[in-house]
Amino acid sequence: MDTLIQQIVNGLTLGCVYAVVALGYTMVYGIIQLINFAHGEVVMIGAMVAFTVITALAGSGAPPIIILLLAVLAAIMACMAVGYTVERVAYRPLRKAPRLAPLITAIGVSIILQHVALLIWGRNYISFPQVVPTQTFHLGSAESSATITNVQIAIITLSIAMMGGLLALIYKTRIGIAMRATSQNQQVAGLMGINVNNVISFTFIVGAGLGAMAGVMVGSYYGIAHYQMGFLLGLKAFSAAVLGGIGNLGGAVLGGILIGLIEALGSGYMGDVTNVCTLDKILPGFAAMCEANSNASIFGSDYKDVYAFFVLILVLVFRPSGLLGERVSDRA
Repeated sequence: MDTLIQQIVNGLTLGCVYAVVALGYTMVYGIIQLINFAHGEVVMIGAMVAFTVITALAGSGAPPIIILLLAVLAAIMACMAVGYTVERVAYRPLRKAPRLAPLITAIGVSIILQHVALLIWGRNYISFPQVVPTQTFHLGSAESSATITNVQIAIITLSIAMMGGLLALIYKTRIGIAMRATSQNQQVAGLMGINVNNVISFTFIVGAGLGAMAGVMVGSYYGIAHYQMGFLLGLKAFSAAVLGGIGNLGGAVLGGILIGLIEALGSGYMGDVTNVCTLDKILPGFAAMCEANSNASIFGSDYKDVYAFFVLILVLVFRPSGLLGERVSDRA
């Protein structure tokens, strides 16, 4: 039971991060039907900028919470600037081009951002400074092996707050109404007095801000940062958006949490389920492998990335629009 609780905690932590990043994908797709493959690199830049600020202020004697807040603020501002620049320079000129052109451009922007980060921060893994000491809390009794850290609590709490804030922005504010109108029909929204270009730029800026927060959370959680860290993270977050229903905000949240839980539970239990000694009792032919190494398994924790994508394939085969359905705009 302790193992199950621990894996659920780990899965919720990862799932919240995936959900925050997936919201950036699904917002952009909902507005202009573009898959922004450079979004993962925006997350990476957020982590790198935060690392730079924390390292620069580590010996200044400032309180740790102030250093962390300044690092988060700098990451958000940098990522927002990157998001706006990418939309203005790379995507806006191709808005009326065939859909393949902006897709290829997005991949190119992703590669460019990776190599810019490579030139600035180098190719080696960077140890992310732990400004706030990690505290561990036992779930249940003091003897319980299931634990949760203050970093995990902060990630889950901040993710829920950001998701709630985004939903309030979309459904309770004038700019949110403009975003929903633009996602339905850009031409009609323009005729109603909405500045479509500003709305689209604002969408990229908000998505980049969420990506910056996700980058700081990932760096704090794993303790490392790398110029290629955004690739797999972005791919999983995009898969989460597709799993829940691309263009659907609720679907992005649901898909992210499910991807995180599937990854954590799969890495925690699939090794035992596919142990060669266990399989020998069901299928013949594993006896020799069991005698050679009783701890060997077919799908261990090293294959944790496979489980989420396998579930995604099954969902797309049987429900191509995702769990909550894809939001389709009325394009004139």
